[in-house]
Amino acid sequence: MNRNQVLPQVELSTDPSALRRIDFCAPQSYQGAGFLEISALPRVAEEASSLEPGDGFHWQVSTHFADSPGSEPRQILELGVKGRIHLVCQSCLQDCGLDLAQESRFIMVATEAEADAFPIEDDQQEPLVASQHFDLLGLIEDEILLSFPLIPKHPEGACQPHASSFGEGGEMAEASEKPQNPFNILKNMKKN
Repeated sequence: MNRNQVLPQVELSTDPSALRRIDFCAPQSYQGAGFLEISALPRVAEEASSLEPGDGFHWQVSTHFADSPGSEPRQILELGVKGRIHLVCQSCLQDCGLDLAQESRFIMVATEAEADAFPIEDDQQEPLVASQHFDLLGLIEDEILLSFPLIPKHPEGACQPHASSFGEGGEMAEASEKPQNPFNILKNMKKN
């Protein structure tokens, strides 16, 4: 590839099925943006506790080629996702609407071996193996799942913790119900 060559820029379709087969091996750059409803993202939909109007994710993708010392320029993919989903609050066990955002940067490599050899210390960009049928929708879904909090919950003070047998309420109930001493039962049997 000639370093001075101007590459065509392709506008990505907003249709989810079209995002499943992007040719990242072609000498061209991409840009696009759109909105994905939760129903278009099956793995994300499995995590959702409910589907509310407006739930879903805006995505934005752009690629460009950057010089790589000693080799051909490499394609860089920048992906941003931002949206809203309802998950189960782990404090009160009720629906909790969460606003999430994730920005990622990837470098496209030719083989799995190149991806494995990519320096781990580079936390600014992650390697992705380019293909002629790259599943960009799957990558967007992965990034949404990675943006989920480990323990989804309402903001502090916005909900009451769920009373369970393992919580504070359960300890008070155990204190009020004293179990009967088994030796008292034996003592009563001996008398009879």
